Amino acid sequence: MRHPLHSMCPYFAMFPEEYVARQLLAFTRPGDLVLDPFCGRGTTILESTLHSRRAIGTDVNLVAACVSGAKAEVPALDEVLARIDHLETHFVAGGLSVPDGEFFEYCFHSETLGELLFLRAELRWREDPIDRFVAAVALGALHGEAHRSPNYFSNRMPRTISTKPEYSVRWWKERNLAPDRRRVFPILRALSRARLSILAPSGLAKVALEDARNCAEVFSEHEGEVRLMVTSPPYLDTTDYSEDQWLRIWFLGGPERPKRKMSLDDRHTNKENYWDFLSEVWAGTERLLGSEATIAIRIGGKKLDVDEISNGLSMSLKKGLSRGFHLLDAPNTSEIKNGQLNSFRPGALGKRHEHDFVFRLH
Repeated sequence: MRHPLHSMCPYFAMFPEEYVARQLLAFTRPGDLVLDPFCGRGTTILESTLHSRRAIGTDVNLVAACVSGAKAEVPALDEVLARIDHLETHFVAGGLSVPDGEFFEYCFHSETLGELLFLRAELRWREDPIDRFVAAVALGALHGEAHRSPNYFSNRMPRTISTKPEYSVRWWKERNLAPDRRRVFPILRALSRARLSILAPSGLAKVALEDARNCAEVFSEHEGEVRLMVTSPPYLDTTDYSEDQWLRIWFLGGPERPKRKMSLDDRHTNKENYWDFLSEVWAGTERLLGSEATIAIRIGGKKLDVDEISNGLSMSLKKGLSRGFHLLDAPNTSEIKNGQLNSFRPGALGKRHEHDFVFRLH
């Protein structure tokens, strides 16, 4: 049975837990340490702990660090509900400035927005695991198909990406769509109960809001312990998390409009720079890797075919690692699908593929 935490905050460019489970069962035993330097929404982290493995991960994106961190340090349901009760008791409408522009007016009912602004100001998600969990639940409910579920706070939007303000307002106006009143605190309680309806392990994993290249520094106490690295680097010229998740980033304290500035751990449009970046990541993880560690990588990109990826990946590993390695099997290729995004923005994704590689150090 799929653990309900896996679906807490879906977004584009995430790999399925079945992929992680296959790697765990093939290359690790209970108690082994697993690393994901691009841990995203925490699929590797959670699936590892569900299989009684320990896990560590990094991500430079605020949304990823919050969601994966919530799956790494899972609080008890009674603690989460008590915190939501406390927040609701101390909520006072008004007093916080509403972002300028039409977007927030059309995206959220004014009373719903007031509650979200309060949570944005009050939740200490970077430091406190209970607040982090509440914030992660809120991120998953922040926007989505409001016409299909009453548990989304927004006007109608995709649940996997935050569409741009101008496009969204135009789309809503053309269809005469207005946001419904959503009561944030009761929704957070209901979703928290659903996410924690099955017990999840706690104390087996750690996640850091950090550049992937600094893994060995952040987790220096685990030098030489990693049995398996399973990860999916940002795909070349496929998605920019700072743009696609801008509204969730705003909720976590970011700017009220999407930024086109790309971080060093996000989208890359130049092939040479992309492979150089990955070589720096592998170098930054090497001290953590055990003597015969396995490296499982799912990777893709609009500008790359499987041969280019195979050559580039091997070259980046050779450049980044001081040890030898070999490919365990032929790469597996599959098509990237995202029907939800295409239904909202037809043709947005196009036909692209992703490829699975497994290497063994020696």
